[in-house]
Amino acid sequence: MHKVQKKYSLPTEVTFCKNCVISNQRPRIIFDMNGICSACRYGERKRLHIDWTEREEALRNLLDQHRRSDGSFDVIVPASGGKDSSFVAHQLKYVYGMHPLTVTWAPHLPTDIGRQNMERFIDSGFDNIYGTPNARVHKKMTRLAFEELGDPFQPFIYGQKAFPLRIAARLGIPLIMYGENAEVEYGGDMKNADVPSHNVSDDMVKHYFSGIDPTYWKNFGITDQELHYYMPPEREDMEQVGIECHFFGYYKKWIPQENFYYAQKHTGFEANPDGRSEGTYSKYASLDDKIDGFHYYLGFIKFGIGRATSDAAHEIRDGHITRDEGVALVRRYDGEFPKKHFKDFLDYCGITEDQFWNIVDSYRSEHLWDKESDGWKLKYQVL
Repeated sequence: MHKVQKKYSLPTEVTFCKNCVISNQRPRIIFDMNGICSACRYGERKRLHIDWTEREEALRNLLDQHRRSDGSFDVIVPASGGKDSSFVAHQLKYVYGMHPLTVTWAPHLPTDIGRQNMERFIDSGFDNIYGTPNARVHKKMTRLAFEELGDPFQPFIYGQKAFPLRIAARLGIPLIMYGENAEVEYGGDMKNADVPSHNVSDDMVKHYFSGIDPTYWKNFGITDQELHYYMPPEREDMEQVGIECHFFGYYKKWIPQENFYYAQKHTGFEANPDGRSEGTYSKYASLDDKIDGFHYYLGFIKFGIGRATSDAAHEIRDGHITRDEGVALVRRYDGEFPKKHFKDFLDYCGITEDQFWNIVDSYRSEHLWDKESDGWKLKYQVL
C-alpha cells in the first residue's frame, strides 16, 4: 500500500462544500455543521471580520524590527518569478522600504514563460540567489516520489522550503517572508489561522512534506550528502540566527487574481501564452515548471480534486465567480490530462508510458473511481 494512502484517512462518503466546490477529500480540511468548509469560513473572516488596517500596522512594526540601515539584506523572500512572490517582494521593497534578498529553488524543467518571468522579475530591481539541485539526484527523487507518494513534485517542495532557510541561516537574515498560508487559504490545518507565522520544525513535515521527511529517501539509496539542501538547517542553527517565517497573507488580504494584476504592472509578469493552463481555466498560476501539471493531475487522481477545483474554490471565496460558474468550470476542465509536457515528464523520470499509467492507476481509491468499458470515471461530481 502506498505511503500517502496510509497517511490520509479519507472519508468514504464524498460531500462538497455548499459555498465553494471543494470536497471533503482534501486532506485536513474541516466542514462545519452547515456544510461549509474551513477555507470558506476563513474567506468570510477575511472579508468581514479582520481589521486589515491593524494587520498592516503589525506588518510595519515587524519590518521596523528587522530593518537594516547599513545596506545589507534585511528580509528573504522565496521567489519563483511568479505572480505571488513578485507581489510580496515588490511590496516589501518599494512600498515598505525593505532590502529583500530573493531566493529561488530551481524548477525541475523550466518553461519558456517561467524563465522569461524570472528574468523580468530580477530586471525590475531585485537581488537573487538561484539554487540548482544535483540533477541526477533530483530526477531520481522525483521518480521515487511519483511512485511512492503519487506526487512527483514533492522533491521540489522539499528544496523550495529548505533552501531559503539555509540561506537565511548562512547569511544571518532572521526574517523570511512567504506568501500565503496555504493551509488556511485553501483548506487544511487551521491551527495557524490567527498567527502570522508557523513553527518550521513542527509544521513543515505535516503541512508541506506529505508527512514524509526527506530522510525517508535514504531507504532508496539517497545519501545524507545528497539530501543536504532538501533538509532545513539544524534547529539550533535557526535559533541562533532567530529565524522567523512569516506569511504576507496574514498582514495583507490575499487575493491571487489581484496579485496577478499587480505583478503584471510592476514586475513585467506575463500570463500563460497558451491562454490557460491544462486542467483549469486560469492563466496566471504555476507556470514555471513543466512538471506542475502532473502534480495537479495526481491530486485529481488521488482525491478527485483537480486544478480547476482549487482555482474555482478560491475565486468563489474572493467573489470573482459564483458557485454555479465554479461548478461549470470544474466540470469542463478538472482532470484534463497535461499532455503538452508528457514526453518531457517521461524522459525526466526515465519511465515508459505504460509504467506511468500503471503508477497513476494504483492511486485511484475505490470509493472515488469506477472502471467502465470506456475508461475510469469518478463516482461523484460537484452539483
